[in-house]
Amino acid sequence: MSEKKKSADALKEFGEKIVRDIKAGKNPAIDLLVRGLSNVEFDKKSKTLILGKKMAQRTFFNVAHSKKFLQTVEVAKISKDLIEQGKHASLRDVFYMAKRTIPNTKINLVDEQAESDDVIEDLEVITTLSRENLNVNANKNGSVAGNVIIEDRGDTIDWSKMGSGGWSIPSNTEELKFKKVNVKYILYMEKAAVWERLHEDKFWEKQNCIIMSSQGQTTRGIRRLLQRLYEEHKLPIYVLTDLDPWGHYIYSVIKYGSINLAHISERMAIPGVRYLGIRVGDIDKYGLRKNLIQLNDNDTKRLKQIMEYDWFKDNKEWQKEFEAFKKLNAKAEIQALSAQGISFISNKYLPEKIKNQDFLD
Repeated sequence: MSEKKKSADALKEFGEKIVRDIKAGKNPAIDLLVRGLSNVEFDKKSKTLILGKKMAQRTFFNVAHSKKFLQTVEVAKISKDLIEQGKHASLRDVFYMAKRTIPNTKINLVDEQAESDDVIEDLEVITTLSRENLNVNANKNGSVAGNVIIEDRGDTIDWSKMGSGGWSIPSNTEELKFKKVNVKYILYMEKAAVWERLHEDKFWEKQNCIIMSSQGQTTRGIRRLLQRLYEEHKLPIYVLTDLDPWGHYIYSVIKYGSINLAHISERMAIPGVRYLGIRVGDIDKYGLRKNLIQLNDNDTKRLKQIMEYDWFKDNKEWQKEFEAFKKLNAKAEIQALSAQGISFISNKYLPEKIKNQDFLD
């Protein structure tokens, strides 16, 4: 069965269930797993965050549920129309397609994009489809370069010949076909500026690797692309972030999944990724002490939260790193390495760290 037919059938079944309730004289209901911290568990076997088994019901004849019920049905209809037309829409498009006044009222079906975004994630849980399978995309936000050739909707694209900007990673990477993947590993970094430095230095060519970045928190498209390369081509993945709690969290999301998207961890989480740095031990080793930034209250609070995550609290190496970080009471940006020379990160820091396997798992 094609992905298109599978998606269309799942949405059709969703609608038919509501029709059956109406014909039977029942209060139309939508059943779905609870999406929220209270129903998120850490699966030690798969080493990923997953949804538990707590269920919720959304009924039409319930004042507290009726608007969300209508929003869910409307967005499902929009998605089914997109699939049948062979079209894709952005999250913002879906918001405007759903935004209108309910007949004979002064109430808008949706007032803010956050409402339609939330319903799309509900539909992922209800149908077990991904947002991308529902033909809804987010904004592009990432770059990649390396000795890889792909096919994207009939176009052949060589990641090694995309100029100074690299290839712009789409939000939907499900349909990409890998024609040639001739690399040793993937280096993912949170900062586009660091990617630009490595790209200009031809780090990917010298080290025969893929370099990939977003701008801050990793997008779903990038996470899925990383996971596909990891699973389909068995490539090691190293995550390069700042030495701060937010960098640790970015690594955590890539490796274990996120609370908000626990329902699709099997398509996003990559338990085998490794944290490459920056680490506390790098501060004196690479002469970064003069470039430290004092931790603020938010940093300290976030660090405490991360230390208590189930997937970190029993990891001795990570707890040792966190304690050293607390004692240092300061953070360091990747760009601080530029104080040792503009290409220090490309010529010494990264090759040395990777050769010595100086990473946390």
